[in-house]
Amino acid sequence: MKVAIVDGYSTGATLARRLARAGADCVHVRSQPDIGAFLLRSFSPGDYVLDLGFTGDFTSLARELTHLRVARVVAGTETGVVLAETLASALGLPTNDPALVAARRDKSLMQQAVQAAGLATPQTTVARSARAAADWYAVWDLAEAVVKPLASAGTDGVTFCGSAEEVGQAATAVLGTVNLFGEPNDAVLVQERLRGTEYCVNTVSAGGEHHVAEIWRYTKRLGPSAAPIYDFQEPVDAAGTDGKVLVAYVREVLDALGITETPAHTEVMLTDRGPVLIETGARLGGGTGPDVVDAYLGVSQTALAVTATMDPASLHTRTTHDAGRQPVLRWVDFINHHPGPANPDALTKIAELPSVVAVFPGFAPRQYLAATTSLPTSPGFAYLAAPTSQELIEDYDTLRAWEREGIYTSCR
Repeated sequence: MKVAIVDGYSTGATLARRLARAGADCVHVRSQPDIGAFLLRSFSPGDYVLDLGFTGDFTSLARELTHLRVARVVAGTETGVVLAETLASALGLPTNDPALVAARRDKSLMQQAVQAAGLATPQTTVARSARAAADWYAVWDLAEAVVKPLASAGTDGVTFCGSAEEVGQAATAVLGTVNLFGEPNDAVLVQERLRGTEYCVNTVSAGGEHHVAEIWRYTKRLGPSAAPIYDFQEPVDAAGTDGKVLVAYVREVLDALGITETPAHTEVMLTDRGPVLIETGARLGGGTGPDVVDAYLGVSQTALAVTATMDPASLHTRTTHDAGRQPVLRWVDFINHHPGPANPDALTKIAELPSVVAVFPGFAPRQYLAATTSLPTSPGFAYLAAPTSQELIEDYDTLRAWEREGIYTSCR
């Protein structure tokens, strides 16, 4: 079987490796001529039998994939969603509803589609100027707002605001720049700020059925510029009280967005009025460690995506994991407080903490590290697992103390 992966970066790099291991011949396609270093550093060309690079001629690209007898076209990361789905549709291969492809990338259209299905969404507008953004906030008289790019991911360009002046300033900071994926920010999304507990639900859909792989509860903190930065994530039982509410809501969101044949990463705020959509990406959750998730939670979204690609019928026969027998697990994002050249010994020191089971660096040796203000400026992340919460938290607190001392940039 030949599988084309559009933009095989981030978790998409692991997907290519897993598909190749399962017997697929993977072909790589770029959706744009230039890829930012944040994504490009994860690319592994050895996992592909052929790299077609960027082809601006869609007809020629579709003809080439037909000639290669490609059986599936999938997105490796967010930038590849539109091209992957458009190619799959043109080739008559399984994909999501073509009529809603724009709503699966543009966050404003996404909110409209979900709201039209009768599901809860935040008050939202698209502004193409700082004045328009500030005026909308003033008219709606919101307590707080969130300003962010229309088509990015993570916490890229996200700012919390408490006044019209702050909304205007945040919009100015986004407009005219490029997002995490190197795409121009010609407009900004302005939304009411939701209060509650934030989760992500990672799913894989096949034949219109949605299979839940992972649920994670986010903990974030405010960075130095009033933008949220990731602190840590912890897995949530899909069969628990919150898990059931989230799964039921997310399945309706996926239906509303026409997602029937791909992975999806959906972020939801569980508020006092119930679940409210933050956003959905019709692709794998980014920057994960699927091997760790497989070991501790039973099945990762990446493993499930490989099954859906290679043998979708077997999705109905997979067994559930006995989460009660596993250690406490936490995904911890690194936070750098002291700009400077990277300390090559930092990762080794972190890996020696008793509960650390995997470390994923976000920098190269001797690279200059800025202070962490967003996902791209995080030095990486680690998974911690321990028999008890107390043991895990002790190591987490040690790591945070080391970070305050400057572990990533001080050589001792």
